[in-house]
Amino acid sequence: METNRQKKIGGVLQQDLADVLQSHLRDAGRTGILISVSKVKVTTDLSQAKAYLSIFPAKNAQDILKELNLLKPKLKHELALRTKNQLRRMPNLEFFIDDSLDYIENIERSIKGENNPIEQPDLLSKRKKS
Repeated sequence: METNRQKKIGGVLQQDLADVLQSHLRDAGRTGILISVSKVKVTTDLSQAKAYLSIFPAKNAQDILKELNLLKPKLKHELALRTKNQLRRMPNLEFFIDDSLDYIENIERSIKGENNPIEQPDLLSKRKKS
């Protein structure tokens, strides 16, 4: 269970990290890539922050994640400059890919799939009843 302080710090880091990442992409000249920070979880001692990123297009996600891990000290410094009036110490950053959108898309695809028992009632006889 997150405390109110952890939630507030996570929210501040989420907004500022999104700005830093977008400006980094602009400065690097990388177009056609969208990064959004879906969630930032901060540990109770405020020393670690896990940032969950949604990267579009998803085929470039692992490459961009590797690049962000290489640039982690620079990103941490830029983030510390932005949050210097709100945080005393900047937590260490860890980046993860948020695959919740892919998960939702797979569920929708399976619901709207070809094997819909409502439209094709003869499929029900093929399934095993428990």
